[in-house]
Amino acid sequence: MSDPAAFTLRPAAPDDRAAMGDLWVASWAATLPEIDFEARRPWLMGHLDALDAGGALARVAVEASGEGAGQRASRVAGFVVIHPQTGYLDQIAVGPDFRGTGAAEALIAEAKAISPALVALDVNQENPRAVRFYEKMGLAIVSEGKNPASGRLTFRMEWRPLREA
Repeated sequence: MSDPAAFTLRPAAPDDRAAMGDLWVASWAATLPEIDFEARRPWLMGHLDALDAGGALARVAVEASGEGAGQRASRVAGFVVIHPQTGYLDQIAVGPDFRGTGAAEALIAEAKAISPALVALDVNQENPRAVRFYEKMGLAIVSEGKNPASGRLTFRMEWRPLREA
């Protein structure tokens, strides 16, 4: 496992796309192994392009690791994509090797910084690990729905800052 302080957050760059696709596939394959997420990789790449064109912001968590004498290499631990005007968090993924390292918490914190009035997302109801994580991060279930592409039941979850009395 990695040290939570061993990564930084930065805007996603075009060179990060392949790594983002790799960890998205790996993350989802670990969560729902019955679905071929490798076959869905082209959809993700087009979707990320559309999100970018629509004003969404992508951030990556990058782990730095020592490579030889004084050299450093880095790898993408996770990413988040959120639209700052709507607060909709469209994508968040953390590579299976980085679960429990603090990368996911840092990405949610970054989403809250980008959209300080609202963070909203849809999560599969059959993914209780993710639901518990989002609840731990302060999101609450506000409604139920259905993914139009897969037909899977979803929860809409939202975070809003506490208002002072």
